[in-house]
Amino acid sequence: MYAASGVLAVHTERGTSIAPANRVAWTPAGFTHYHHAHGDTDMRIVFLAPSLARLIPDHPAVFLASDLAREVLLALTGPRNYGDAVPGYSRSARSRLLRVLVDELRDAHEQPLHLPEPQDDRLQAIARMLHETPADNATLAELGKTIGASTRTLSRLIRNELGMTFYEWRTQLRIYHALVLLADGHDITQTAYACGWANPSSFIAAFTNIIGTTPGHYRTSRRTTARASQLPPVAESSE
Repeated sequence: MYAASGVLAVHTERGTSIAPANRVAWTPAGFTHYHHAHGDTDMRIVFLAPSLARLIPDHPAVFLASDLAREVLLALTGPRNYGDAVPGYSRSARSRLLRVLVDELRDAHEQPLHLPEPQDDRLQAIARMLHETPADNATLAELGKTIGASTRTLSRLIRNELGMTFYEWRTQLRIYHALVLLADGHDITQTAYACGWANPSSFIAAFTNIIGTTPGHYRTSRRTTARASQLPPVAESSE
């Protein structure tokens, strides 16, 4: 799934892949999934044949679309695929475009935009609290008291199950909420405080570290990408 604009959240049993504008959320075969769109979302869907899919990671992942990948995705889901007034691509042309797309994704680095789904009941309880009130700055010890677990136990569970620290987990979760708020039109200052940052500067630093650009530049590029697509909001391409 490609988000030409808006924000996509793709949920599987492994967790949630967050795809803001100009990102690709890859879901391999065999993963039951569903998705939510946030903001004015232009979503494009491309299916890959097994021979091509096996060249991409066998787990859900998010990639930044290169300029070439973006143009290929828009071409594969554009009017030449469903509009009678526009000549369609030949089968060989579509195959070449799909190979280019896969090559671009193979060269792209996975982005830290996948929120793993905890399996332990205690971590699930904490995850619910963090999602419900992302601005809450309770420490892990304070959250542990609420559910009856020690800091040491929770830290070990988070590391073993999620492969990160509590701070990293909460930061990624907050960035997810921030992307949704920005997609819904909230300004940077409102978003920073609503997601638990003490000031806009610390939010901008955390956002830039994970997304790779500042919130302001992200909002501008999101609008530019949306105008560039200029096509119906949901299109699919299957192979």
